[in-house]
Amino acid sequence: MTWSRREFLKFAGIGTATLGVARSGSETVPDQVSLPEIALQLYSVRMFMEGNMQETLSRVADIGYRNVETAFWPNGVSHAHAARLLRDTGLTAIAAHVELPFGAERDILLRAADAYDCTRMVWHGWPEDERYGTLDGTLQLAELYHEAQEFAAQNGLVLHLHNHWWEFEPLPDGPLPYYVLLEQLSPEIQFELDTWWIRVAGQDPARVVGEFGNRASLLHIKDATVITNEGPMVAVGQGMQDFVAVAAAGAGHTKYMIVELDSCETDMFDAIADSYVYLIENQLARA
Repeated sequence: MTWSRREFLKFAGIGTATLGVARSGSETVPDQVSLPEIALQLYSVRMFMEGNMQETLSRVADIGYRNVETAFWPNGVSHAHAARLLRDTGLTAIAAHVELPFGAERDILLRAADAYDCTRMVWHGWPEDERYGTLDGTLQLAELYHEAQEFAAQNGLVLHLHNHWWEFEPLPDGPLPYYVLLEQLSPEIQFELDTWWIRVAGQDPARVVGEFGNRASLLHIKDATVITNEGPMVAVGQGMQDFVAVAAAGAGHTKYMIVELDSCETDMFDAIADSYVYLIENQLARA
């Protein structure tokens, strides 16, 4: 049977699935492992939400996405209002990008967690912190993250750390900052590994995902045809990333594959729809 994309989007999310055999090069995803779920990082559609949030979220839901990760809402939009729109469009926030919980940000974080009924609080990590440039600075950040997690844990929340490229570039004395954090941080602190920025840093995303194991339950899934930290991206599966290898490396640990396209060479909604189809059609994730 030949499916159109519209037909596939309609029926692909029905039921649950397990990993079957999906091939890319020499890699094969193992059988009998529960598939991670698909989510969309709403940063991908931030410009559309400036015009009409409800229409934008409805279009995301119509593609088939049920789960989203929040980023930054348009000016003047509260977490409570955003949460109502998510509920109205049938979307669930499985994680929220937030500032580190210090000072006034503590109350903001708690309001976000309460509004979305969500426990995964993700420090977005932007902009670059100069302390990542030295081992001593990275160890200072580890102490900061421990303090942030203590506050999160006291409120039933889990702190996740999201990377860009600089956390995977070697320090002057050799180690990669994120591996220093992996060793130094309490196991209660989780990582949200951004597979594209790992690639930009010159590392192998599948290897990193495998080495972080159960410390990295969230993955950002993004693709491009040229290694750059500035250029536009393409739909997942249409660039140079080997997501079958990534899925195999994270099997049993990855809870959510979160599609994120910072910018796109093509229509953004077509690209996030094609990304959704790719992940399901290749049995890498489920709706």
